[in-house]
Amino acid sequence: MKIHMHKGRKTLTSALAISAAAALALTGCAGTTATSPSGGGSEEIGVSLIVKTNSNPFFIAMQEGAKAAAEENGVNLTLAAGKEDGDEDTQIQAIEAAISKGDAGILITPNGPAVLDAIAKARDAGLFVIALDTVPDPADSVDITFATDNYLAGQYIGQWTAATLDGGDAVIGLIDLFDDKAVTVDYNRDQGFLDGLGIELGDDTINGDEEATGSYSGGAGGNYTIVGNEASQGAEDGGRTAMENLLAKNPDINVVYTINEPAAYGAYQALEAAGKTADDVIIVSVDGGCAGVGQVADGIIDATSQQYPVKMAELGVEAIVELVETGEAPQTSDGLDFFNTGVALVTDQPAEGVESIDTAAATEICWGGE
Repeated sequence: MKIHMHKGRKTLTSALAISAAAALALTGCAGTTATSPSGGGSEEIGVSLIVKTNSNPFFIAMQEGAKAAAEENGVNLTLAAGKEDGDEDTQIQAIEAAISKGDAGILITPNGPAVLDAIAKARDAGLFVIALDTVPDPADSVDITFATDNYLAGQYIGQWTAATLDGGDAVIGLIDLFDDKAVTVDYNRDQGFLDGLGIELGDDTINGDEEATGSYSGGAGGNYTIVGNEASQGAEDGGRTAMENLLAKNPDINVVYTINEPAAYGAYQALEAAGKTADDVIIVSVDGGCAGVGQVADGIIDATSQQYPVKMAELGVEAIVELVETGEAPQTSDGLDFFNTGVALVTDQPAEGVESIDTAAATEICWGGE
């Protein structure tokens, strides 16, 4: 099967330097201070980490990674988050707060395109801005992004699904992130999945414009029907509602793609309530978090693409320090417009011709922590 290469990709070309030590301040709380490792007591570097939401374990892990890196690198860290996935207004307020208090840099997982004007304002004010997890559009809206290759993550679960179907018909329900805005993480995973399955795409930056029926070329090849795309907001309750809506359109769905593991678990609950068993439906997702890997082991999710938010946060903190101290930004990965932090397919049902790791191995590295 020919794999579509998403435009604008690049690979790892440089390492990041590490320096100094630290402090942590929670949003709305006074920051604490610490001396540098050298004992010189040099001035700390202020950094705000602004994640999409505090309710998703992915972003909680990212915050923990940033805290550890801050303690290692002489950074006074402030944490902020949107009220929910997609909440751009709260993120904009946090960016403005970072500018007002004189931070040197911002790390952000953008909740949507509306934050770009605030990011531009921060950069004009002299702050370094690094995106994590979600590449903004355009990518040069920030100094650099540390992220999973989300298109590749989607391809992995698509390839595995095609191989597992072994020529059988695919009746597909797609549970995406949003239906009111376009963000790269959303369409890259969705379109990567369909491409990995071997379905011809329309515009690969748009979800839902593919032909509703046709043939897929992955694995042994077969026929497909796309029942529809439903938004979940990346949340468990959203995934459950999305799955209920899809089943109302077609109760014969046997393949479910989900934007992330909270949405996947919500979809599983809806399928279970509808009397569907693990033998009836393939559920695939992206995250590879500790809980999600456990769900793969338990047969709730069949396969997931594992990403590493702790690594994203650590590299982001280190890059801000390097930018402040030397003015040097890390390089993007070859063929990409971001720095690829890695991805691996996780399943206990390996498919011939599709490289994967099992849940035991994935548990050792979930979230990218030590």
